[in-house]
Amino acid sequence: MIDRGHALPLVAQARQLGIIRGTIYYLLRSITDAGLTIMRRIDELHLLYPFAGSWMLRDLLWQEGVQMGRLHVATLMKRMPIEAIPRRPNTSKPVLVYCWQDWR
Repeated sequence: MIDRGHALPLVAQARQLGIIRGTIYYLLRSITDAGLTIMRRIDELHLLYPFAGSWMLRDLLWQEGVQMGRLHVATLMKRMPIEAIPRRPNTSKPVLVYCWQDWR
């Protein structure tokens, strides 16, 4: 796509392709072994507690001695990608289904 050795400047190449100029210079950082270990543990905890969000997973990791912030846990969850199963309202109440014929 982008050819850094081409005579056309990078800005002009980005404009021709219709992409934002800042994406040309962005380089992905590799994940360290420690990060992969934490991501594996987050995945294991997510399988045990699928309702746990970044706050609860952070607390579970803190209990195991892994000191990290909620935003870092949320970033790793997005990168994996996993998300918590949200609680639905009024799940203990029975669902009443009415048919339009019942209203006559």
